[in-house]
This record gives sequence, C-alpha cells and structure tokens, in this order.
Amino acid sequence: MEWSDIRIFLSIAREGTLGAAARKLGLTQPTMGRRLKALEASVGQTLFQRTSEGLVLTDEGTAILPHAERMEEEALGLQRALAGQDRQLDGLIRISSSDWFGRHILSPMLARFHARYPNVVVELVTDSQLLNLSRREADLVFRIRPFSEPDVIARKFMRVEYGLYAHVDRDDPVVGVSEGVELVTMDEAFSGMPDVAWLKAQFPDAKVAMRSNNRDVQAALCAGGVGLAVLPRPLGDAMSGIRLVQMPEAPPARDTWLGYHRDLKRLARLRALLDCLL
Repeated sequence: MEWSDIRIFLSIAREGTLGAAARKLGLTQPTMGRRLKALEASVGQTLFQRTSEGLVLTDEGTAILPHAERMEEEALGLQRALAGQDRQLDGLIRISSSDWFGRHILSPMLARFHARYPNVVVELVTDSQLLNLSRREADLVFRIRPFSEPDVIARKFMRVEYGLYAHVDRDDPVVGVSEGVELVTMDEAFSGMPDVAWLKAQFPDAKVAMRSNNRDVQAALCAGGVGLAVLPRPLGDAMSGIRLVQMPEAPPARDTWLGYHRDLKRLARLRALLDCLL
C-alpha cells in the first residue's frame, strides 16, 4: 500500500467529495477517482458509499481511518524532522494570519526580512481559517488566542490597541445615545468578539448599517460615511478619511500570539525570520 494512496483516502474522507479532495491535493478529479478505485481494489473493500451529497465512509473505511491518520502523523513527523535539520537560508516559509494583520503588521516586517534573506520565499496566507501546524499547512501561525496544542512552541507577539473611528466630517457620538448612530461591525460568525460587545454596550440601540469579517473593508466603509467602526489602531490610524474618536473607555485591546511546531525549532530560515519579527 502506497502512502500516496493513504493521502488520497484521508483527503476524500475529510473533504467529502472527489472534487474538493482533488483541489486540496492539487490533482484532477478523474485522477482522484481512478486512484480511489485502485485503492479499494487493492484492499478488497469498498471504503466509501456514494450518496447524493458526496462520499461517506463505509464501516470498512471508518475502521481504517484512525490507522491512516497515524500513518499521516508519522509521515508528517518525518518531513518536519528533516525540515528542522535544514540549515540553509533558502527555501519556503508559509505564514498564516488574519487579513488586516498580514497587510498592516507583517508586510513591512517581511519586506525587511526579504532585503536581508532574498533566497527565502515567504508565502503569507491571510485567512480566518485556523491552519494546522502538525500537518504543515503552515510553518508559522499568528492568532489572537493562545495556542493549546502540545507540540506547538508559542509566544506572545504583540498587544494590539483598538479604537473607535468615524468619518472625518462626523461629529463625536455621545456614549449611551444611539439615536442617529449607525455602526459597521463584524459579521454574525464573529459576533462574540470583544469589540462587538463593547460597541453594543456604548450604543445599545444603534442601527447596524453593515457587517464584514474583513477589517480593511470595515475601515473603507467607515471612510465612506456608512457608520462608526471599531478598528485596530495600526489600521485605523493609517487610514485616510477617518479619525479616532476619543472615548471615556477605549475598546478592549487584544494580544496576538505566534506559534510553530517544535520539530521546526532548528529550521534556520524560520529562526532567521523569528529574529526579524521579535
């Protein structure tokens, strides 16, 4: 049994369709279909049931899933161990962060890193999805929540202050007075964010004019006169067309954490990047 076949089995089990699994692995859907048929023939079992909603594991597929996951852990551990011995300052480093943080905080730092180490290729993925360090979906991850994974080396990167911003021509709002106040805030998926609760507490009956999970979009809407927005200070202070509103109580600040798998702690290019960032 080839490890590449196990990767295909795991990808289909996780994604649920041949098309999604193919995109994940960078293969074509017909290739995925042929490889799955070959795998099922080699083990003599049907591993997936075809349904109208996609592929669902059969009892046989469910039985081998934990074994396949352990094989994946060992294969990825081997890759990390080999990568951790790499002392050359070239190659690829994949970083994951939120959109605004990647643009306004990391990009200037990465530009300085590139000037010093031009042979290291940095791939910055800005996404709200939490990428998996153990599966090498990213080498270095920035989050606003502490890491809990036992194999991750984590440290606090920086504390980000937030502020309330308004269009430059708008009068200062009055705390507790919601009449005529319109807000630009996070979408429902992020309604539990501390700044969302703070904004609601300051203007309890204000109208929510627009929502977005993208801080740059919120800043642009605020600059367009749509409404008040709570923004990270590094973003809001640099945005033209908006101004910081002085409030009796500022929105809650947030700590940002960075993390990387402990198997990569001796990776030379990662150490060089951390030296530039910290």
